[in-house]
Amino acid sequence: MLLWRRLGAEFLGTFWLVFGGCGSAVLAAGFPEVGIGLLGVSLAFGLTVLTMAYAFGHISGGHFNPAVTVGLWLGGRLPARDVLPYIVTQVVAAVVAAAVLLFVASGSPDYDLGTNGLAANGFGESSPGGYTLGAALVIEIVLTLFFLLVILGSTDRRAPAGFGPLAIGLSLTLIHLISIPVTNTSVNPARSTGPALFVGGDAISQLWLFWLAPLVGAVIAGVVYKFLTGSEGKVADREEAQTASGTAKKGAPNLGKRNTRRR
Repeated sequence: MLLWRRLGAEFLGTFWLVFGGCGSAVLAAGFPEVGIGLLGVSLAFGLTVLTMAYAFGHISGGHFNPAVTVGLWLGGRLPARDVLPYIVTQVVAAVVAAAVLLFVASGSPDYDLGTNGLAANGFGESSPGGYTLGAALVIEIVLTLFFLLVILGSTDRRAPAGFGPLAIGLSLTLIHLISIPVTNTSVNPARSTGPALFVGGDAISQLWLFWLAPLVGAVIAGVVYKFLTGSEGKVADREEAQTASGTAKKGAPNLGKRNTRRR
């Protein structure tokens, strides 16, 4: 698949994740009487990834997240030359999605960016529950680590076919159910960057954590998965399959000759 096509899929998938997930928090979570609340926002984030993974996973791999890109590269699923283009595309898509969301939210007379925000991530006074920097750092590393393990495992050639996006979407839902009170949930540096650029202030000054922690978690996951399974991912599996196929083809003529002689 041509790189520009894969980057186009990554742009659309990341846009949908940020616009749909953050949009649910900004537009629908606290809507009077029928707001979707924390559960609804968690489901929204999970559904954005699930739907885009089914729609574009076969084109770009369905990363939509710089941490996922790094983890899949370390897991042998992505060539090194594609890492930077993927990450740049994801960040640009997140910024565009945040800009569109801000435009829509500003259409309400009750919306104020300083008061309502854009679902930016934060710790300390910027944490929904007032959690410390240390707590935010640990939970973002741990949750990204397990998110990547789910992605690597559910998309392995040996896993049941067709269920990867479902497992990934549900795991992201669970991640949000756990950590929205702590950091507003990142596990995705692009998702954090888009809203932060418009909110400014602490959202910008604390953005480093929401790049560092997810990337650390992704690196650990990429190394751990290869260690536990002895697999280098789809690339290695595909090469093994091609080797096995080639061996079978070389053996076929001899089998045919034996059958002919018996006849």
